[in-house]
Amino acid sequence: MFAVLLTLGMTVPLAGRRRWPAATFAVIATCFAVHEVVAYPATAGTLGLLAALYSVGALQERHRWTVAIVSTAGYLGFCLALVLRRSPEGIADYVVFYAALMMCAGIGALVRARRAEEVARRRLEAEGVKAAERAHIARELHDVVTHHVTAIVVQAGATKYLTGPPERVQESLDTIGMTGRRALKELRSLLSVLEATGERAEASEVPGLADVGELVALTKSGGQPVQLVVEGVAMVLPENVELAGYRVVQEALTNAMKYAAGCPTGVRIGYTVTAVEIEVANAGRTMTPERELSGARGLSGLRERVEGLGGELVTGPDADGGFRVWARIPTKSGA
Repeated sequence: MFAVLLTLGMTVPLAGRRRWPAATFAVIATCFAVHEVVAYPATAGTLGLLAALYSVGALQERHRWTVAIVSTAGYLGFCLALVLRRSPEGIADYVVFYAALMMCAGIGALVRARRAEEVARRRLEAEGVKAAERAHIARELHDVVTHHVTAIVVQAGATKYLTGPPERVQESLDTIGMTGRRALKELRSLLSVLEATGERAEASEVPGLADVGELVALTKSGGQPVQLVVEGVAMVLPENVELAGYRVVQEALTNAMKYAAGCPTGVRIGYTVTAVEIEVANAGRTMTPERELSGARGLSGLRERVEGLGGELVTGPDADGGFRVWARIPTKSGA
């Protein structure tokens, strides 16, 4: 009867090994030691000792070295008790059995280390995704806010100097209101990314190349002479390509209003089978190095966006003394 109780003591405690691995091992090891010292016949309950050791290596979070030292001391006492009982096993048998026990604990420790590495890797990946999403949101906010606020400021400043019929002032104010509403629409679309549902904005709310005409019209109504030319047959492109193309035009027109106000500006969109080319150039004035630095954030953000889609972006003064922004984006980007 006592042998049955000891066998149960080497197996039943395994139910709590995930929560109390060290305590489970202590109970099972004690039952195993008593079972062997009393010289009961070997049973399958001995496997419980190996499972408990594996659990200690894999699940024990604190005081692992303390558990290892106490367990080794207990094993030495167990070996001494067997010698005093005149057990037929020799020192080599004790060493081999100890090595087998340590192997079980070592396998558990290896599994624990691999599990910790996997957790750390997933955490780094999650942090990378969060950082990329924050950068995406910051870039979108810069593009939306900078363009529309610049347009409103320029138009509001020009309104002060309007003379003539009141209709001209009313038209200018209507343009400011329209620009503000457009900014609010894009901000609502962007901020929907941050909602608790985690759902992105509907595709219809994301601006694309089809909206460039409206963008040009708003810019023109703000006093900037802009001409839009579309070459080739317009086609439906992936959403990220559409948005990138729109942002290229938006950022270029923003810089034109800020640094080349009143200068003729041309916008060209060319569709081919493999790519869409976008060019925005103003004539008669270019950005000084100081001004170029002030717009560097927007241009660098554009370059990252375009190159992330497998395209290329070129910016800088042209031969006529103006400033040119040129981008080529593959129409079937896999980014």
